[in-house]
Formats: sequence, C-alpha cells, structure tokens
Amino acid sequence: MADGNDTSLRDFVLLGFTSSPHMQIVLFVVFLVIYMTTLLGNLGIILVIKTDPRLHTPMYYFLGNLAFVDLCYSSVTAPKMLFNFLSKNKSISYLGCATQMYFFNALGCTECLLLAVMAYDRFVSICKPLYYAVTMTKTFCSQMVASSYIGAFLYSILQTGSTFRLSFCASHEISHFLCDIPALLKLSCSNTYINDVVLPTFVAMVTLTTVLIISLSYAYILTTILRIRSTEGRQKAFSTCASHFICVTLFYGTVIFKYMLPGSIYSLEQDRIISVIYAQVIPMLNPLIYSLRNKDVKAALKKIRLRNIFVRS
Repeated sequence: MADGNDTSLRDFVLLGFTSSPHMQIVLFVVFLVIYMTTLLGNLGIILVIKTDPRLHTPMYYFLGNLAFVDLCYSSVTAPKMLFNFLSKNKSISYLGCATQMYFFNALGCTECLLLAVMAYDRFVSICKPLYYAVTMTKTFCSQMVASSYIGAFLYSILQTGSTFRLSFCASHEISHFLCDIPALLKLSCSNTYINDVVLPTFVAMVTLTTVLIISLSYAYILTTILRIRSTEGRQKAFSTCASHFICVTLFYGTVIFKYMLPGSIYSLEQDRIISVIYAQVIPMLNPLIYSLRNKDVKAALKKIRLRNIFVRS
C-alpha cells in the first residue's frame, strides 16, 4: 500500500492521439486554428453583448456567460494539448492532472446547467410574455447563473476527489489528450467500484435533470408556437429558440454518448474523438451558431465594424 501511494504522486504522461511526428504537426495546426477561432468567437460575443445596450437583456446575459464558460472550457485542455504536439515531454504533474480534471468537469457541468437556464428563459419569454419582465429580473438571473457555477464546482470536487483518492501503481501513461476520469480509472490499482457507481450516477443525475428541464420547456414552447396564428410570429418565435436548440443537441448528444452508454459500444479511439467534439469543437461552434442565426448579434457586430471604420477614417 505504501508503494502504491508513493507511485501515485508521480507525473502522468498524456499519450494524445498519435506518436507520428508528421501527424502531430498536422494536428497542431488543426487544433491551433480551432482554439484561435474559439477564443476570437467567444471573446467577440462577450464584447458585443457588453458594448451594445440593446443586448443588455436576460437572454444575452446568459449567452455572455455561456461564451465565457466555453472560452474557459476550451482553455483548460487546448494549451497543454498544443504543447504536447510539439514536445517530446508529454508529462503532466499529479497536481496539474487533478487541476485540469477539476476545472474540466466543473466547466462542463456549468455549461449543462446554463443551457437549462437558457431554456427556462426562452420558455418564460414565449409562453409567459406578460410576466417576463417580472419573472426574469436582474437579481433572479444573477442568482440562477451563480447557482449554476456553485453547483457545478461543488459537483466537480466530488468527482475529482473520488478519483484522486485512488492509487495509481501501474502504468502512468494516459491514453488520452486530457486527464479524463474514465481514462484514469483504468490506471488505478485500487478498488474502483465506488467510482464506477458514482461517476455514471452523478452524470446521469445532472444530465437527466437538465434534459428534463429543457425538454419540458421546449414542449411548452412548441405548443405555444403552434397556437400562434401569424406565420411571421411563428417564424420569429422559432428563430429565437433555434440557436439554443442546436447547441443543446450538439452538447448533450456527445455527453450522453460519452458517459451514459456502455463502454463496449465504442472504442478508445472513438472516445478521444467524442472528447474532442465536446471539449474543443462545440466551444468553437457555439458563438458561430449564435452569431450567424441571431439578427440582434449580427446587427451589433455590423455596428461595431462600422464604428471602427469611421474611427480609422
């Protein structure tokens, strides 16, 4: 047991995607473009919302927080992954691995909760428009966002703590590009029964609760929209929900496939691909989806561009 505890404090090695030097350079370029697009897109959304008074509404307040979470979520894994593509030393310290896991899970859970909060906001806006200003007050919106952060970060303490209480006395080579819980459990020589029960149970609780909130919200929204007689009114209502619905489908689809389906269904290679989708691709796509489909955001971006042109001239 003493030997197991001593070896637990050694550095881990993130094996990543491939050992081929040529492929690592190609992947470095691809993920650098993805990460830079993520940074620019989410920072752009935050800037637009902050600078345009017309976007100082609950809907865009939640969108700004989602952009901030996506920005941080991608940054938890991308810098280390990019560094490892160009470096022979792919090690990550015990503390660094625990820190990465903690923030990765915390921010992922925060995104789940924020998407549910945004669905509730759309429900009140479309189904209870007369009560929207009274219900979605600044204080209430701040409380919902704060609760999302606090709940997610507390949840991550449980998940990360239950993982790093284990001893890792076998290989310390992680067949992944990040310190993911399932990948680390495979390296443990301790009894992982509690972890094998705790992980899917809590993921299921968070996922199913938020999915239920989103599903009920959209069920009421769809019923309300179908009762709108005006075609223009229906299209406007659908357009306000379309971007959020696309983001929800992308995020929850990958999370459910990753954590809630039996491990025998997909291989380790597929597991890494799925992780890339929700850790890097989705944070890049979210600002693009919202900016391309949202008239208010596009108008605000156009206004900023015009202002910059006049300033330069």
